Amino acid sequence: MLKVKDPGFYTSVQDLGRYGYRHMGVPPSGALDQAAAARVNHLLENEDSAALLEMTMHGAVLEFTEPTYFALSGALMEVLLNGEPIEEEQVYKVEQGDELDCRHIRQGLRAYMGVRGGLQTDKRLGSRSYFLAVTKARKLSAHEELPYKPCEAYEPRILKLSPARLYKEYKLEAFPGPEYDLLNQKQRELLFGKEFHLAKEHDRMACQLQENLPAHDIPMITSATLPGTVQITPSGKLIILLRDGQTTGGYPRILQLSERALNILAQKRFGDSVRFISAGHTSRTF
Repeated sequence: MLKVKDPGFYTSVQDLGRYGYRHMGVPPSGALDQAAAARVNHLLENEDSAALLEMTMHGAVLEFTEPTYFALSGALMEVLLNGEPIEEEQVYKVEQGDELDCRHIRQGLRAYMGVRGGLQTDKRLGSRSYFLAVTKARKLSAHEELPYKPCEAYEPRILKLSPARLYKEYKLEAFPGPEYDLLNQKQRELLFGKEFHLAKEHDRMACQLQENLPAHDIPMITSATLPGTVQITPSGKLIILLRDGQTTGGYPRILQLSERALNILAQKRFGDSVRFISAGHTSRTF
């Protein structure tokens, strides 16, 4: 078991998400920075869908009750193992009673911690990802215990990776959304020529941007949305849906972020700047 001594600010179990239920209003959920989650599972040679912890702003204090191996990725976070500092993107072995103290996130917003074999919490609709309408809670609470399979005999093929540090990037690759062509020339120029900053309205469902585009009167009926859909309200406010976001919306869908852009956005916090760039104008690295 993984004992939660302190859940931190907002820690939840996530995997790649649940799919096939959007017609019932159930979003995919899953790790917001899926590249970071993938790096953890690659280091531990887990299945891509293995569940792990997503920690936001300030991490959790955890106790291992059985031996295993773990790794961290994502945001730059101060972490202590039995009181000694450790690094992200590296495989560590732990024994019964060892304590992992995940502290303040210094750069970025979300860090990920996984164990060999993945967390074995309950599956709901094919996924272990926390989402309150499906799971019993939206985040961890103190004294909770998360099951995992003990592991003693494991020789990692990769001991360490160079940090990806997506939190240092700010350009969001975007494709035209279904209603993009309804924007006027000025709105399009501002959309791709302006620097935006994240507003305080920011959670796993969506984030808003501080700067507005010019107001509009584009008629719109409720239509399907996806994680990464950028909507514009009549007042010009921009809203970007994330992995817990609603499956339909009534605002024009002017852009659709790439998967990489979603991962970058997952590491942004209030006041950070971003720019939209047209898909195909960025380099792709993992």
